[in-house]
Amino acid sequence: MRHPFLLKAALLILQSALTRKLSAFVSLVDDDLETLARFHQRRRTFMPGHELVHEGEKRQSAFVLAEGWACSFKILPDGERQIVDFQIPGDFLGLRSILFRTSDHSVQAITRIEASEVLSSDLLNAFADAPRLATAVLWAASRDEAMVVERLCSLGRRSAEERMAHFLLELGARLNILGIGDLTDFACPLTQYHLGDALGLTAVHVNRVLRRLREDNLLTMRNGQVTILDLERLKGLAGFDANYLDQDGPLLR
Repeated sequence: MRHPFLLKAALLILQSALTRKLSAFVSLVDDDLETLARFHQRRRTFMPGHELVHEGEKRQSAFVLAEGWACSFKILPDGERQIVDFQIPGDFLGLRSILFRTSDHSVQAITRIEASEVLSSDLLNAFADAPRLATAVLWAASRDEAMVVERLCSLGRRSAEERMAHFLLELGARLNILGIGDLTDFACPLTQYHLGDALGLTAVHVNRVLRRLREDNLLTMRNGQVTILDLERLKGLAGFDANYLDQDGPLLR
């Protein structure tokens, strides 16, 4: 018999950001939702700037982000920061930190966030008890890898305008599936320093790039809000094809 707490939690988790994200790939059943509910038993609040995961430390926890924005990053020997990705609701924070023996990156809250701690035992038990859910988590990790591949292409081959356009189009697509933004208009708390550290640009260069995109009537980014003025032209500039985000509906039903 299922525990009453888990049944109640499963109902609450039905509309969570993590459920919406994973449901894009796998149609989750009651057992999956019950297992997901265990991921949300240790929910905590963190303030902007707090580091949830520390590069180089062992036996750390991972987290599921429920509200707010975070970023994963590495600090280079000269003190420079490279942001690897930004996390939004429904994303795992530091998943590799419990799958690897030592964390290979750090995770920091950008805004005030709500996140649930996930222990290695939680994840491994979920893989054993709910193979459909394990498949969904594998898909989520694979999609994250696909985004890193696109970021690598941007840093290596795309111009500053192209990489900015591609990044913001990707962000809009990610938020759209969660219902917390759409493809052409969404809240974005990232500063020019965040964007620069992710896209290999200085903050001054980020400012110039955004100004050129605004002057070309492609997009605006003001007061934490991104508005895409000409979606098709911006896609053409970035060479953006959303297929790598794999958001066209569940493959496993």
